[in-house]
Amino acid sequence: MSLPQLNIYRHDRRTRALITLAGEIDLETVPLMRTALEQCLRDGMRTIDVDLTPVTFCGCCGLNAFIETFLHTTAAGGTLRLHYPPPMLARMVELTGSGYLFRGLPSTLVPASVPTAPVPSPVACFETSHRLAPAAPAASGGVL
Repeated sequence: MSLPQLNIYRHDRRTRALITLAGEIDLETVPLMRTALEQCLRDGMRTIDVDLTPVTFCGCCGLNAFIETFLHTTAAGGTLRLHYPPPMLARMVELTGSGYLFRGLPSTLVPASVPTAPVPSPVACFETSHRLAPAAPAASGGVL
């Protein structure tokens, strides 16, 4: 078993935490990241800044974890801000329309152009924004 390819550094100042992630955010490492972000909330941090400058890869599971953290942070009266996301994550945020989640605005200051309805769960959000075509039946004896 190899070691996860993600390093997490945390620096606190009163109720604000700076989390620097370095490496890859994927299915193997996202539990480490999620635990570190949740620990910030348990420790009373209400502003969480995440520096993604040294991140070399972030899959959709990473975006999902950031959305979950946003929901938990907002529920606790705090803010989550992502700084310098890698191009792949920036593109996923753009495609899903979830950029407003990471601008660091308290929920009461979200611009009027942003829907104020409850944010759906990350899985429901994916299913809503990405309508999948039904799978085509396989031809007998064939390989798709």
